[in-house]
Amino acid sequence: MRTRSRSIVKGAIAGCIGGLLAAAVKSAADKVYPPSSSSELKGPSTLTPKPRSRELTLEKRHRSQSISRLGIGAAAGAAYGAVAEVYPPVTAKQGANFGMALVAMTHDTSLPFLGRAARPEPETKREQTSELVSFVIYGVVTETVRRIVRRMIN
Repeated sequence: MRTRSRSIVKGAIAGCIGGLLAAAVKSAADKVYPPSSSSELKGPSTLTPKPRSRELTLEKRHRSQSISRLGIGAAAGAAYGAVAEVYPPVTAKQGANFGMALVAMTHDTSLPFLGRAARPEPETKREQTSELVSFVIYGVVTETVRRIVRRMIN
């Protein structure tokens, strides 16, 4: 049996592809099981620039947030793929642990610290469950695609 050599670059590429696809799947999961029952667009307004002090239309704001989510998903997947090359235990539970770690890092700590989102207000159980489920889906899809792509680019 031939063993695969470690390559942080190949791992990052595979993870980026996995993260990009997983971000799209997570967005679809959020539409099926939204984090809140209201149809109001949530999210930090600082992620959507206001050119010339004019408000963005709702459609442009949706598009901007979708692009941001895909970019963040691809970047997180790339980092995950690179780490998986040097520390394979990170892939435990088929990526579900990665998804759970991401929800904890982004919603509760990093984004508020960077000023990209307000400190989270107490969420309902439905909101907490929806967020956790969608991030676990993101982690599992990222790991599944990363593994497949990594074997292909060996």
